[in-house]
Amino acid sequence: MTSFKDFKEYLDLIDHYLKETIKAGNNYENHLQETMEYCLFTGGKRLRPLMTLKAYEMYHSYIHDAMPYAMAIEMIHTYSLIHDDLPAMDNDDFRRGKPTCHKKFGEAMAILTGDALLNLAFQSIFKEAISSNNNRAARAGYEIAKASGHSGMIGGQVLDIKGEDVKMSEDQLFQMYRGKTAALIQASILAGAIAGGASDDDVVALRLFGEKLGIAYQLQDDLLDYQEDSEIDKSTYLSFHGEDETREMIRELSDGAISILQNLKHLDTKFFQNLTRELIHREV
Repeated sequence: MTSFKDFKEYLDLIDHYLKETIKAGNNYENHLQETMEYCLFTGGKRLRPLMTLKAYEMYHSYIHDAMPYAMAIEMIHTYSLIHDDLPAMDNDDFRRGKPTCHKKFGEAMAILTGDALLNLAFQSIFKEAISSNNNRAARAGYEIAKASGHSGMIGGQVLDIKGEDVKMSEDQLFQMYRGKTAALIQASILAGAIAGGASDDDVVALRLFGEKLGIAYQLQDDLLDYQEDSEIDKSTYLSFHGEDETREMIRELSDGAISILQNLKHLDTKFFQNLTRELIHREV
């Protein structure tokens, strides 16, 4: 099984680049820097940026060139969590055992911190695209932008909110899963692969892999939430099927994801195969 501790060198590198990027050009507003660091460094696993680096590494060994995309993914993910926690959204007081951004710094600063992280993410991508002057950088950035927006993560979050008042169909539920969860996981993989020089065929295969992994990841989340509180009042796959069927769907999706990787015989996909198995068997 994959252990995130095995990739401490990668995770430390991600943290280093994030800290340096936040500091750069922000000397005039130390409070904003403080709130951004508070939200970025809360003990998260760095799953998505790690996937970006490992996807890039399937093509090139010098992962520093993939760091702008890895950082962007993590900043976008973090901004989405800050906004999700707000009273108008999920109204959460704690995240990973610490007060949420709006509880510690106020709602206005939470909104601005999320906005700052989102814009800094794309600033990092554009800076890399300009300095590298190649189409791969623009394509990698496009995947991240698309996955983050109205047809990806935000669109999925809208469906999630609507699902609190109106019962979703199963098709709508999977549309929400593809947007809210799978899209950014897909983009994490695709951005690294495209920046590294993936062929069009590889991109097609990795896109499908990312979708299957992302949906399986969300289904496992739903299953864990249900086991903790079976009275949760929200639409999930368990609203339509029982625990056993949900586990079977997770297995079907993960087996399909691993099969896609195994067919990419010209690439070393062991990390992603092991990661898929780890994520669907996780207990937290």
